[in-house]
Amino acid sequence: MTSYRSVSVLTLVRGRQQHLDHLVAGLETQTFPPDELVIAYMQDDAPQIETTGMFPVRYVQVPGEPMPLAAARNRAAEMAAGDVLAFLDVDCIPDPDFVRRAAEGHAFDTNGVFLPEVRYLPGTDTDWLDQKTGAPDFQLLLSTGVRHPSKRPLDDASFLPITDFGELWGLAFILSAKIWHAAGGMDEDYIGYGAEETDLGRRLECSGARMYWLGGTICFHQHHHVHKPPLQHFESIIRNARLFRSRWGEWCMQYWLDDFERRGLVKRSEEKLEIVRRPTECEVADTRQGAEVLFS
Repeated sequence: MTSYRSVSVLTLVRGRQQHLDHLVAGLETQTFPPDELVIAYMQDDAPQIETTGMFPVRYVQVPGEPMPLAAARNRAAEMAAGDVLAFLDVDCIPDPDFVRRAAEGHAFDTNGVFLPEVRYLPGTDTDWLDQKTGAPDFQLLLSTGVRHPSKRPLDDASFLPITDFGELWGLAFILSAKIWHAAGGMDEDYIGYGAEETDLGRRLECSGARMYWLGGTICFHQHHHVHKPPLQHFESIIRNARLFRSRWGEWCMQYWLDDFERRGLVKRSEEKLEIVRRPTECEVADTRQGAEVLFS
């Protein structure tokens, strides 16, 4: 790095206290500490965390049902003071080079949006911290984490251009505050789960951003049970899919919509998405996957 870049790490929280504790533990191992951690909490009380004082922690409450994911990211970005906004899902443990590589990405291309590698961890009865130091056991994480099968390895990469802005995902993405604001942040008309990240990718592309895979760092996604398909978010997915179609003239989340259609829940044409029936509680319960399933 040839010059200093301030980096704000931003995360969203509802529950997941242990996962948040592990994220903070990862930030405290950084070779280039963040200038701050901003936590947008979508619950009644602010989460309680302990730090060594290496960086300040700032909180902003964002109430709402269903989870106001787009609004929470916007409120966190509004509070952040850094040149660089490093969005990190509460389930992710950053390796020691995460913040350093975020700053280096900004130095490489101030209009860049950078996607670091994410590896998925299985469920565990304990945790991922070294019992002696309290820091994440990164050797264990490296030996255990699994790359998503749809993502390319980044072992030999530094910055690799991405042409498809649909690759943007909310687990970990890094960009300048300037390009975030140029894109207008996230569209808060998206409420609950689904499509808000895909929409942001389109907005970033329209704003003149460039996207890259970011090598040299790995984020480790802590396990939580998933649903395949995510029937527990049926209402939000339908609503947000219709909204995305009205914004961009095409459907997103087609793999989920196709699954819903196969189950007789919806009918979809080029222009319309109709609900035939809503999933039953038993159907939702049956889609919940076991601890051995790492991703949806």
